[in-house]
Amino acid sequence: MNEAAMDPSNLLCHLEDILDSDPHIDEVGFIHPMQFAAFNEEGHSGSGPQLTDEITRKPVRDSSSHTFFWHNKHKLGISTIVLVPLYRAAKDAFLDAYKRYRMLRDSQLKKDETLENNALTCLPSLLDTMEKEVMRHSKALLLLSCDFGTAWNARKLIVSKKLLSPMFTDELLLSALVLSYSPKSERAWSHRRWVIKMIAGNGANIQEVVERESELVKTLAEVRNNVKMFNVLGIITWIPKFWYFQTADSPRS
Repeated sequence: MNEAAMDPSNLLCHLEDILDSDPHIDEVGFIHPMQFAAFNEEGHSGSGPQLTDEITRKPVRDSSSHTFFWHNKHKLGISTIVLVPLYRAAKDAFLDAYKRYRMLRDSQLKKDETLENNALTCLPSLLDTMEKEVMRHSKALLLLSCDFGTAWNARKLIVSKKLLSPMFTDELLLSALVLSYSPKSERAWSHRRWVIKMIAGNGANIQEVVERESELVKTLAEVRNNVKMFNVLGIITWIPKFWYFQTADSPRS
């Protein structure tokens, strides 16, 4: 397998590009590599559905012709073979971005005398750039590790600073996506409640949000055994993902 294709930073960039291209993804699945291969063979034969990117309408593959991501009709599949390196890359990228964001934010609040005037003038634009990085990396991380509390808190910090309606909508979409495969995630439910309170506190019409919540709860009630199922070529391909992350950070013997 091409080492460049398996490079964790490349994998993370690819995942984040997919997420950016389709903010309305409503389901995430983790798929065994053999099932990716079977699907691609079906697609190449000219029969059956195609694994395509929503924007380019081309198969989503890396340069080594191995498929790690599937994206079609607001559904996202991730190969189990890349879960561990992808999680580590997302965690490292988020923590680094969040650290730099907090340093810049503290400098702005304290008007750090060690900074030159030009640097202070540039701080707002730098902060805006760092906020986008934190939001981008935290979204990928939370799809891989939904109870990563620091990532949820970082998003709260930035959203509460901006108080923009589109950002509230994004947070509702993200929490709903997490709950689609982890309906008992306390962090996701807590974040969702916080967003709704923020919306209500800003004088918005809460009726539509309440109706959406009722629909979400109804949908989640249909999920049995706390496992969301993802159907590819008629094969149930969802698998428990917690094992991958237990092994990702566990000491090696």
